[in-house]
Amino acid sequence: MTNMIQTTGLVKRYGEVVALDHLDLEVPKGSVLGLLGPNGAGKTTAVRILTTLLVPDEGSAEVAGLDIRKEPDKVRERIGLSGQNAAVDEYLTGYENLDMVGRLYHAGKKKSQARARELLERFDLLEAGDRPAKTYSGGMRRRLDLAAALVAEPDVLFLDEPTTGLDPRSRSQMWETIQELVRGGSTVLLTTQYMEEAERLANDIVVIDRGRMIAHGTSDELKVEIGGERIELILANSADIPAGRSILAELSGGDVQVDEHTRNLTAGVTGGAEALRQVLQRLAEKDVAVADIGLRRPTLDDVFLTLTGHGAEEATETSEDDKEGSGSGRDEIREKEAVR
Repeated sequence: MTNMIQTTGLVKRYGEVVALDHLDLEVPKGSVLGLLGPNGAGKTTAVRILTTLLVPDEGSAEVAGLDIRKEPDKVRERIGLSGQNAAVDEYLTGYENLDMVGRLYHAGKKKSQARARELLERFDLLEAGDRPAKTYSGGMRRRLDLAAALVAEPDVLFLDEPTTGLDPRSRSQMWETIQELVRGGSTVLLTTQYMEEAERLANDIVVIDRGRMIAHGTSDELKVEIGGERIELILANSADIPAGRSILAELSGGDVQVDEHTRNLTAGVTGGAEALRQVLQRLAEKDVAVADIGLRRPTLDDVFLTLTGHGAEEATETSEDDKEGSGSGRDEIREKEAVR
C-alpha cells in the first residue's frame, strides 16, 4: 500500500530543547494516523514540518510522494491544514472565507465561488454562509476551518487537535465529518490529546513524548501491551477487604490494588467473562457482599500513563513546541496562507 506520508529520523531543535527526536512515521493512503501525546510532546512541530512551515534539522520526509525539502511548493498543492485554532477571518462571511481560499489556490472566480457554496452545504453552514464569521459558535468556526482546508480537494489532510475546546456535541459532529472524509479516500494525520478521539478515528496510533516515539500500534495492540483486562470490585463492607483481596489474588495470580477508603479492589486477569464469573462465584461462597463489580479493558489513558508515567492530558514543562502551537487565529491564517 502506498504511503502518503513517510518520515525518517525527523529532528527539530530549538536551542537546547529537542522538539522532535528522530521521529519515523508511515501513513498509508486512505487511512488515519493518530499522533497522540500531551502538550509539548512535539505533535505540532511534526505537523509544521510536514506542511512545509518548518524545516527539520535532520531527517527526511515525503508527503504525497513529494520531498518536503526539494518540492515544498508542490507539497502545498496536495495538502490541507486545519490547526489548533480556527484560522478564519472573523470579519469575512463564511462564504467569503472559503472563496478567498479558492482564490489563493488560483482556482478562478467561478470555481472558487461554486466550491465555497458546495462546502457550506456539506458542513451545514449554508444558512450562516452570508453572516460574518465572528457571529459563529466555536463548533461552527471549526467546521468552517475544516471546510477551508478542503477547498482544493487535497490528497492529504493534517488536523492538529481539531476538536480542542469544542463541546461534546460539536466534537461528535467533527468526528463524523472526519470519518466521512476518510471513507471518501482522504489520508489524514490527526494530532490529539484525547484518548477517545484517537480510539474512534485512527487506524494506527503513534504515541510520542518529549519528541520521541514511545509506542506504535492499533488501539487494541497498545492496550494488550499493558496487560489486558482487569476486574474492578467495590465491596459493600470494609471488613471483607482481606477476603476480597485473597480471592482476586488467587484467580489473577498477580498484584491486587486496594483502596481501603473506597473499598475498591483491582486486579489484572485473563479469560475475560469466565474470570469474572469465577470471582463472583467465590465471593458468593465466602458471603462477601458486593456493591459493584465489572470487567474493564485498559483505556488508552492507561496505556499512556503506563508508558510515560504521566497522563496524556497532563501538561508537561513548557517547551518550544508549546510556544509554536499557541499562536492566535490571525497567526494561523498567515501560516495557512503560506501553505496555500
